[in-house]
Amino acid sequence: MPEINPVALISLPVVLGAILLNFSLHCVDEGHVAVYFRGGALLSTVSEPGYHLMIPFITSVKSVQVTLQTDEVKNVPCGTSGGVMIYFDRIEVVNILSASSVYDIVRNYTVDYDKTLIFNKVHHEVNQFCSVHTLQEVYIDLFDQIDENLKKALQSDLTVMAPGLYVQGVRVTKPKIPESIRQNYELMEAEKTKLLIATQHQRVVEKEAETERKKAPHDFSEAQKIAEVAKITYEQQILEKESQKRMSELEDQSHVARMKARADADHYSALKQFEANSFTCEWNNHQKRMNPYASSVEISSISERPMYQHWPLIDLSADGVANNRGMIDNSRI
Repeated sequence: MPEINPVALISLPVVLGAILLNFSLHCVDEGHVAVYFRGGALLSTVSEPGYHLMIPFITSVKSVQVTLQTDEVKNVPCGTSGGVMIYFDRIEVVNILSASSVYDIVRNYTVDYDKTLIFNKVHHEVNQFCSVHTLQEVYIDLFDQIDENLKKALQSDLTVMAPGLYVQGVRVTKPKIPESIRQNYELMEAEKTKLLIATQHQRVVEKEAETERKKAPHDFSEAQKIAEVAKITYEQQILEKESQKRMSELEDQSHVARMKARADADHYSALKQFEANSFTCEWNNHQKRMNPYASSVEISSISERPMYQHWPLIDLSADGVANNRGMIDNSRI
């Protein structure tokens, strides 16, 4: 019987243990959880990130992402209500799976749950949308609503079918259409652009015209103010001229009145003088008739008499009494 080497007996279990440990030890990355299958059956154990052990060759492990991820659905066909077939080159669905729902979703839809719940669902919803809309609506009119409608449809179904799987957003690229139709749409867009430019130009012209209309009353108001000021100045000048004319008329009337008063005074003076002279002549004639001797006496008229009568001074001394008497007698004669 051959002798057995003790070193070989010791090293063999060590090597087998190392091999078994290598196949049983596994690592779960951060942002993922691990689920286990044994004999094709899903085990209830769900492992968190880190190192874990399993029975090698009997138990298998699968990693499931529980952070935000983006699933790209490519080349999605879309048949419009008019019969035109178009294709969406890429539709991106941003979703996240709750760690507490991993076991139920994997049990119901396997580890590749996104193929059933997202990829296939996207194809279905896109075809449903396109089948009731025309090419014009899908390509232009309602294109901005496709992503939001698709998100709502996916989330509505996932809430019922796979609680814990949430759709955060959907991004849809412009669909591919037949080349002939695309050229027609490009021409149509070019015409729309021209029309938009013409419309904008018309609006600019209308705005400028409106600005001019708003500015015109202001200019008219300024001109009206200037005209009113000129009118007031003209009226003031007329009033000044009329006032000067009135003052001149009043001065003329006053001068005429003064001249008339002076003429009346001269006329009255001459009349009184004439009356006085007439009275003197009549008096003299009367005296002559009454006294025949008065004719030899010369009586001067009032106008010929001196205004002041100078009488000789009387000497009151004793020697001059006789002389004074003689002077008095002579004055009487």
